[in-house]
Amino acid sequence: VSSQLVDLQIFAAPRIILKPLVPTFPCFTNIVVSLMEKPHIDFGMRVLGGDIMSIPGLYQFVQETIKKQVASLYLWPQSLEIPVLDASTAAIKKPVGILHVKVVRALKLLKMDLLGSSDPYVKLSLSGERLSAKKTTIKKKNLNPEWNENFKLIVKDPQSQLLNLNVYDWDKVGGHDRLGTQVVPLKLLTPHETKEFTLDLLKSTSISDPQNKKHRGKIVLELTYAPFREDSDGFSGPLDGYGRKESGIDRGSSNEIPSGAGLLLVTVQGAEDVEGERHNNPYALILFRGETKKSKMIRRTRDPLWNEDFQFMLEEPPVSEKIHIEVMSKRTGIGFRSKESLGHVDISLADVVHNGRINQKYHLIDSKNGMIHVELRWKTI
Repeated sequence: VSSQLVDLQIFAAPRIILKPLVPTFPCFTNIVVSLMEKPHIDFGMRVLGGDIMSIPGLYQFVQETIKKQVASLYLWPQSLEIPVLDASTAAIKKPVGILHVKVVRALKLLKMDLLGSSDPYVKLSLSGERLSAKKTTIKKKNLNPEWNENFKLIVKDPQSQLLNLNVYDWDKVGGHDRLGTQVVPLKLLTPHETKEFTLDLLKSTSISDPQNKKHRGKIVLELTYAPFREDSDGFSGPLDGYGRKESGIDRGSSNEIPSGAGLLLVTVQGAEDVEGERHNNPYALILFRGETKKSKMIRRTRDPLWNEDFQFMLEEPPVSEKIHIEVMSKRTGIGFRSKESLGHVDISLADVVHNGRINQKYHLIDSKNGMIHVELRWKTI
């Protein structure tokens, strides 16, 4: 049976952001598109010569379903991010601080369950980040939940980023209903000063949504933005071959170990001459304190370029610890022994803590000629 889509019309109010700006043409790396209101999509559908959209009730049902699905994905602050430049060719913003979030409580939430209650929890994230959202615990059968739970989020641009807050009603079966949403621009915060917010929850962040007038409860937060300490961010020395460096920092001038919480930033630039016995589809694994992070896989190459950042938020400097980085290869098809190691390295973090930054190439252990290029930074709050 053949079908035909006819007379397609789309009416929408898009919000388009070109970011981040870089010196490489076309001067931005991503196009970020959001919708400021639910779109209207009009079309006809012909099946066996007849327009099935003329069936009573079907047209309105399809319209509302499309609006709901599209709005859940792309209605601001949700967005569609379209990459224009490869991250390896552009200057990507680095972390500049930590946002401390204390989710205190919510008040007078909507009743979503049949017994006149809700099971609320909060999801929070920063705009422009692909990291998974943080979540509070679930408070069963409570319209005035008390959480007093703390979270840390990595900030890259305090002037433009938003803290996205969504309160949900947990359901054992099916999707979780959203009770309300809000956003907080980070530019409202003064560094190192804790600020309390009591926010009215909204149906959506669209200004024109008439359902925002309905009372959906409040959420109480405490926010503190802690920028990293200013430092020279100096390079630990020019590379001299592979794995050797001439330090540009007079380490004898100070034996003081930086104290306090901070961020360990690991940038895996790439690898050279990595070769597997059965396949060459390399990716990098970063293991630290029981946590494992993974880069993208690049197919059919012995010289992969990843240029990917990985972050670890720590309560104290890792002066006596090592980080394990391993290059793996994975078979793209179905077969036995689908994974194999192409080499690994264990890097002491003492120099990173003392110097603030190290950028080196390391020989891979258990690899004939393999090298890996890693940049490590320690930022103290």
